[in-house]
Amino acid sequence: MLWMNEACRPVRCGGRLMWHYRRMAGGNAQPWLLRSVPVCSSTEVLLSRWLQGPVELEQPCAVVAAHQRWGTGQWGRRWSSPRGGVWLSAALPWQGEGSGRAGLLGLAVAVAFAERLERHGLPVRIKWPNDLVLSGKKLAGLLPSVVQRGSRVRLLRIGFGLNLCNPVPIEGIALNQLERVGFVDPAHWTAEVLLALDRCQRAGGDGSWCLPALKRLLWAEQIQHPRDGRIWMISGVASDGALQLRHGTRTEEWRRWSS
Repeated sequence: MLWMNEACRPVRCGGRLMWHYRRMAGGNAQPWLLRSVPVCSSTEVLLSRWLQGPVELEQPCAVVAAHQRWGTGQWGRRWSSPRGGVWLSAALPWQGEGSGRAGLLGLAVAVAFAERLERHGLPVRIKWPNDLVLSGKKLAGLLPSVVQRGSRVRLLRIGFGLNLCNPVPIEGIALNQLERVGFVDPAHWTAEVLLALDRCQRAGGDGSWCLPALKRLLWAEQIQHPRDGRIWMISGVASDGALQLRHGTRTEEWRRWSS
């Protein structure tokens, strides 16, 4: 593993994270390229600089930070990323069409990580389109995008944040607050994220493999519509990842959170 400064100049360091990852992945371990920084403005910025290099990456790569000063979440909102959490941005070489379906691929990543949390006995749910929640509080969030060449996806990019033992706002929750989680080692939980990304990359395609599990993992059966204030039933998820809603005879499909 490499450490690097804000200018992306790498410095060799220990491979504790990769030790965890290879031990957990076994024979399925992938040739990840990892760079880690103690602090940065944004892992997304550092990953973008890395991807602008002269050589096209053919391996999955990720930038991991102990602390982000200006992480970016949905709609450009600030993503609070204090020390103690898992904050990373990854790029996965991709095989499959998937044109215009970054949201569905992001949901596939959410499903893959939710299922890893379930192995630890955590009844996590997916708050469409990009949050994982426990007891109604935000545990993790992700931000997907794709880099395309024509109609084909060349790279899937994922920004990922997980509350581990960092301070969280009242609407959040961290793993160290849960009695059933016996350890909160950032290296272990970063490896868990990499394993979820591995599963998605192996599956490839447009991410539609996640739909049956996604329907099971949805966080609620109904929501209050932000425009009319009425309670709408969540009837399912469309083939492209859109959230399907019903109120009486009226139906809607959301491809982004309605406002």
